Amino acid sequence: MALSPDLMRMLLAICLVGMALLASLFLNQRRLTIFETLAWGMLILLVPLLGPFLVILLRPGSKNSSAS
Repeated sequence: MALSPDLMRMLLAICLVGMALLASLFLNQRRLTIFETLAWGMLILLVPLLGPFLVILLRPGSKNSSAS
């Protein structure tokens, strides 16, 4: 079964949104200032393919003890 270009684009978009959502949820578990949260959030949004991986890999801030 050959995938049409439109279906491939849709699957890519779904993956990009999913990665950004996972990185955002990870970022919510970290203890950061408002500025740091905005900066890391902009990285997630402005660098769509690499940004979410960098946020999770670099683990900004310290772990929030109330979020387990």
